Amino acid sequence: MRIAGVGFREAAGIESLRGALMAAGGTDGIVALATAAKKAQAEALVALAAELRLPIWAIDPAALATVTTRTWSDRVASRFGTGSLAEAAALAAAGPAARLVAPRAVSADGMATAAIAEGVDR
Repeated sequence: MRIAGVGFREAAGIESLRGALMAAGGTDGIVALATAAKKAQAEALVALAAELRLPIWAIDPAALATVTTRTWSDRVASRFGTGSLAEAAALAAAGPAARLVAPRAVSADGMATAAIAEGVDR
């Protein structure tokens, strides 16, 4: 099972999120989009999920803070307790044996990030 984790600025639009996801490797095999619980209802994310016909999995802040990420952002670490929201959300959603298959990729406008993790089917 592949999960795409996404992180984004409040002002990011669907184009930014889509661009980050494509930069991370695209949608082949993706079964869900994952992000921080407080971002799960963002208009751009909801629109992208509807376009792709994928569910959004909201990840609890405590779960995000336990994930060690391959990449690091001080801004993200201060807000979410982990180095990359996209990587942490993907890994947390994909389960304890998950592995990152695409580290954090950034949209062309710098407004969104995405990463892809693969885990055992639940």
